[in-house]
Order: sequence, then structure tokens, then C-alpha cells
Amino acid sequence: MSPQIVFLTHLILGYVPWLLCFGAYIWPRLRAMDHFDAQRAIAALHSLRLFGLAFLLPGVVGPNLPDGFATFAAYGYFATGALALLALLTIRVRPLFWLLVIAFNLVGVADIAVDFYDAVRVDLPQVAGELGAMYAFPVIYMPLQMITHLAAFYLLVRSRSNAVSSFAGDAPASPARRN
Repeated sequence: MSPQIVFLTHLILGYVPWLLCFGAYIWPRLRAMDHFDAQRAIAALHSLRLFGLAFLLPGVVGPNLPDGFATFAAYGYFATGALALLALLTIRVRPLFWLLVIAFNLVGVADIAVDFYDAVRVDLPQVAGELGAMYAFPVIYMPLQMITHLAAFYLLVRSRSNAVSSFAGDAPASPARRN
């Protein structure tokens, strides 16, 4: 099997175990939590994206990793991680926390989307070995990141609709009935 097929298979199938794990273990817990606590847990996971700067370290990645991919990926990961970390540091200032939650999720989704685009543009599967130790990022860690970004947006919209329902006089959903 060619390296390109192996990389693409890893990339696509990386979502399967995370979706199974997320659906069975993580999502039920996040849904049962207060929305603030759920977003805090998601931010904690994404604060680890600070390590994305390793895409720029010689020896961690190969010398022939396309610059067009490595640079944006490194700074996109780093920016998302920094915003998530700032969100965690501002938990006592709720309006700022919520602003940073929205920001790190928007930046994170944009980063992943642009990384996919750049990977296709520079034919990353052809040089996947140049990812070196960072190979695990797109095939193991990135699927969980995208899944949790989508979950974060869902929870943000859901908490917003609950707040609007409460304001309008409707009874909000009880914690046991949240979806």
C-alpha cells in the first residue's frame, strides 16, 4: 500500500474511534454538565494545541515538509491553544470567558479547514513521512478537536436558545432532559 493511501486512510478513519468514544463516554457527560463547565472542559482539551508550534521544529518534522502547510498549521494550532488557555484563565470574568470560548472555537475550526485545504494544495499525503513526530496530530488528535469544536458550537447554541426561552417565559429544559 502506498504512503499516500496509508495517510489518507489514517486521516479518514481517525474519526471513527473518536466518534465512538465521544458518543459513548464524552458527549453524555458534556450534555449533563452545566454549559459553563462543559465549555471549560473543552477549552482545557484545546489548550494543549499550544504544542502545534512543533510543526516548525527541525528534527520533529522533516526538512521537506512544505512550508505552506507547516507554518499555517503551527500558528493556527498555537493561536487556538492560546485562546483556549486565555479562556481558562478568565473563568471568573464570565463575559470575557464566553467571548474567548467563541473565539478559540472559530479560530480552531478555521485552522482545521485551512490545514485540510493546504494539505490538499501541497499534496501532503505524498510527503506524509515529513510530518515526523507530528504525524499523530492530523490522524489522531485533529479528529477529536473537530468533534469537540462542533460540540462546543452545539452547546453554545443550545445554551443561547435555553436563555431565550427563559427570557420569553418558557420553562427551560431540566438538566436531565437536555440533549
